[in-house]
Amino acid sequence: MPTLAVSLFEIALAVHIAAVVIGFGVTFAYPVFYGYGRRLDPRAMPWFHRVAERIGKTVISPGLLVVVLVGIYLTSHLHQWSAFYVQWGMGAAIVLGALGGAYFSPRERRLAELATRDVAAAGPEGDVRFSAEYERLFRQISIVGMLSSLLVLVTIFLMSVQAGA
Repeated sequence: MPTLAVSLFEIALAVHIAAVVIGFGVTFAYPVFYGYGRRLDPRAMPWFHRVAERIGKTVISPGLLVVVLVGIYLTSHLHQWSAFYVQWGMGAAIVLGALGGAYFSPRERRLAELATRDVAAAGPEGDVRFSAEYERLFRQISIVGMLSSLLVLVTIFLMSVQAGA
């Protein structure tokens, strides 16, 4: 009977990768949700912004914490603290963590408030027209979200290429 020999390092690497996929995967779907949701049912946008904020707190932030903690273990195990890809990854984690708490969370709350106000102003049967304030903040958070996603992709690329070298 064959035995499965898996090291703690291999388990940690799998957990690290899974945390990235779970924690950041949903962020790549946000542009689809935003665009489709606005066209399909603009009255649902207050709900969507509240859900996006909650996902940030309950999925993305804990996922990032797991990525960092397990990354520390992996880096220490491989003695790679001076490697560029490690420095980049730690820097990216700090930037993404700061953006989550200081930027995305309060702005998603504000977008939910503005969307709620704009939906209420349309009345029960009227067409929803989002205010200039909502549109401006929506555009801003969309741009920063795309840049954050780019940072995640670049980091994944550097980790994949450099760690395997």
